[in-house]
Amino acid sequence: MSGTNDAQLLEVAERAARAAADVLVAHLGDRGPGAVSTKSSPTDLVSEADLAAERAIRAVLERERPDDAILGEEGVDKPGVSGLRWIVDPLDGTVNYLFGIPQWCVSIACESRAGVIVDPVRNETFRVVAGGPATLGGSPLVASTRTDLATALVATGFGYDSAVREAQAAQVAQLLPLVRDIRRLGSAALDLAWTAAGRFDAYYERGVQRWDVAAGLLLCEVAGLDVRELPARGDLPAGVLVAPNGMADELAALVG
Repeated sequence: MSGTNDAQLLEVAERAARAAADVLVAHLGDRGPGAVSTKSSPTDLVSEADLAAERAIRAVLERERPDDAILGEEGVDKPGVSGLRWIVDPLDGTVNYLFGIPQWCVSIACESRAGVIVDPVRNETFRVVAGGPATLGGSPLVASTRTDLATALVATGFGYDSAVREAQAAQVAQLLPLVRDIRRLGSAALDLAWTAAGRFDAYYERGVQRWDVAAGLLLCEVAGLDVRELPARGDLPAGVLVAPNGMADELAALVG
C-alpha cells in the first residue's frame, strides 16, 4: 500500500476528516456528565466528542490503510509497516468548541505527503499534496507576499502551562507595537490554513504538537511561505513560524 500516490492519500484523508466532522457537529452543545475532562492542566480540556471523532478517523484509516502508522492526539499510537504515518488531530480548538466559539476544525495529514483541514462551521476544506496544489474549495491558495512587518497581521497562540504563558505574554507585548495587530483565535491548524490562504500575513506559536501543525505546515509550504522551526529557550518551548519570505527574517529575530 505504500505505493499509493499522494492524490489517493488525500482522498483518504478527506474521508476520515469528514467522518470526524460529522461526529463533532452531532456532539455540539454536549454538556452532560462525563462530556469533558482535563489532560495536562485544568485549562487543557478533552471532550467525549474529541474521543468519538478520533475513533471515527481511526475506523476509516484502519479500513482503508491498515498497514500505515497512526499518531493521534487522543489515542494510542499505532505502528505500521508501510512506511507511511498519519498525523491526526480530531478536534483542534477544543476550548472553542466547548464554549461555542466557531473556530475549530479537524486536521489530518499523511506525513509529508498530503493533508486536509476541515472547518465544518464555515463548510471550508483546505487540501494539499506535497509539491502542490494547495487549495480551498478547489481554488489555489494565495498566501501573503507582504514584506513590511509594521503592516502585518500576525496570528499566534498560547500554551496551557502558566510559566509558558507568562513568557509568551512578554514576547507578544514586545511584538504588538511593531505590527499591524495580533490575532489569537485558538486553533493552530486553522491559523496555519488561514495564513496559507492570506487571511493572516504570518503565524508563530510555541508548544504546538505534531498533530496540531502537520497538515497546516504542508499547506503553508506549498503556498510558498517560509516555514521555520523555533528552538526552545528559557520557559519558551520549541515552536514554528510561518511568514512571507520578505518578512520571515525580521519576525524570527523578534520571536525566535
